[in-house]
Amino acid sequence: MITFALAEAALELVPVEIQKHPAVRRNARRRGKKPSDVLLDVSLHFAAMKNLEGWEKRGRPDIVHTTLLYVLATPLCRKGLMRVYVHTAADLVVEVRPDTRIPKNYQRFVGLMEQLLKEGRVPPKGEALMKVVGKGFSYVLEASQPSFIALLSEKGTPTRPRDLAERLVREPSPLLIVGGFQRGDFSPYFYELANLAASIYPEPLDAWVASSIVLHAVEEALGLY
Repeated sequence: MITFALAEAALELVPVEIQKHPAVRRNARRRGKKPSDVLLDVSLHFAAMKNLEGWEKRGRPDIVHTTLLYVLATPLCRKGLMRVYVHTAADLVVEVRPDTRIPKNYQRFVGLMEQLLKEGRVPPKGEALMKVVGKGFSYVLEASQPSFIALLSEKGTPTRPRDLAERLVREPSPLLIVGGFQRGDFSPYFYELANLAASIYPEPLDAWVASSIVLHAVEEALGLY
C-alpha cells in the first residue's frame, strides 16, 4: 500500500483579506455566491491576489484537478493499492476515497471543491468521497505510518524513476509527496521530513506529469501490466 500526498496544494477559498476586492466581488456576483464561498483562482483574481502573502504558490485549483484525474484513474488506485491525500496551502488535509471519480469538467470540479472546503465533505450527507480530516501534514503521517518518505523535487538527488519505484515497492508503507503548487519550492519542513528528495528530471515538471511518471514506474515494479 503506497500513500500519495499532493502537498501544499494551491486549493483554498478566497481569503478574508481580499473578499472586498472588486475583481473578487464581481466574479462571486456573476456566480450567485458570496466571495467567501468562492474558490481562489489566479486566472480570475490576479489583481486581488498580488498583495497576498506567498501568492505565487496560491490560486491554482486546476493543478489539483488534473493531478487527481490522473492519480485516481491509475491501475494502482483502482486495485486499492494506494491511499490519496491532498494537503492544502492553508494546512488542511483532505482524504480522497480511492474509488472517487473526479468530474472531468473543470467547472463541476470547482463547485465540488467549494462545497468540500465549506462543508468539510463531499457529498454533505451520506458516505463521503472526499472529506477534510485534519489540519497539519502530521495527520497524513499518523494515518499512514510511513516506513519511507520520498519527496519529488527538482532540487533533489537525481534519481531514475525506475530506481525510485523499486525502492518504494520494497517498503511496507511508503509515502510519495508531490507539490501541488505552480511556483516556488516546498517549505523546509518537507525536506526535513523526507528520507529522500528525488529529482526525476533535470527541469521542473507539472505535478500531474511527475506523478504519472513515478506511479507508472511503481505499477511496472509491482508487475501490474
